[in-house]
Amino acid sequence: MVPEISNDSKREVRDMSKTLQRANKRSSWKIAKDLPTSFLYAAKGLKYAFSTQRNFRIHVGFALGAFGLSFFLGLNKSDLAIMALTATSVLVVELLNTAIESVVDLAIGKRFHPLAQIAKDCSAGAVLVASISSVLIAVLLLFPPLLKQLGVCLLYTSDAADE
Repeated sequence: MVPEISNDSKREVRDMSKTLQRANKRSSWKIAKDLPTSFLYAAKGLKYAFSTQRNFRIHVGFALGAFGLSFFLGLNKSDLAIMALTATSVLVVELLNTAIESVVDLAIGKRFHPLAQIAKDCSAGAVLVASISSVLIAVLLLFPPLLKQLGVCLLYTSDAADE
């Protein structure tokens, strides 16, 4: 014979279960209580990406090199702003790629799944597109002043053609 459980006992178990679920939810998500803590979490993410992601370090290196060359060539403020937005977009997409890969790995573990491959390939493709456009923009902005600095003139102006 199984003893009967009263409705009050059932209610207590249900309430205790809900309380445990809420406690687990709260402890599984670190929520920043103030702005400095939010920045600390963001800095941890950047540190993780820089220390573990080779491509992130490569993109940072190229961005610093492009900015160094930009300052050396004396690019104007609007060109520097375009360079900053372009370089930043590549780094942002690389961070998102890292996050997507981490979430996919967390979800499927060491198993293979074709949808996981699609997610990872597409996020890597986004980084590739951003990188190619960044290089194209850098070439368009840096080559003319670089060639001018080197004394090379590839394009004839209309005044030079008339002479």
